[in-house]
Amino acid sequence: MSLPQYITINGTSYASENLSDAAKMQAQNVQVVDAELARLQQQVAIAQTARNAYIAALIESVKGKGQSEVVAAPKKPRAPRKPKAAAAA
Repeated sequence: MSLPQYITINGTSYASENLSDAAKMQAQNVQVVDAELARLQQQVAIAQTARNAYIAALIESVKGKGQSEVVAAPKKPRAPRKPKAAAAA
């Protein structure tokens, strides 16, 4: 990566050609890190977009069910049948 003609640090511009070799190396390191941060921010934006889509689909699948698809609460069990009286002979 080559440096631009001027670099600005804390509001002060410096001509790249006047920087020491050590300063040029540090400026290049900053460029590399800035590029990586931009890439990671893009990855975060992609992941957040996907998450939002998954949440919207989840909400739709939970709330979008019709009444017939909602699971009804179980009914109370019926009372046991009374035994029939023995026929009198």
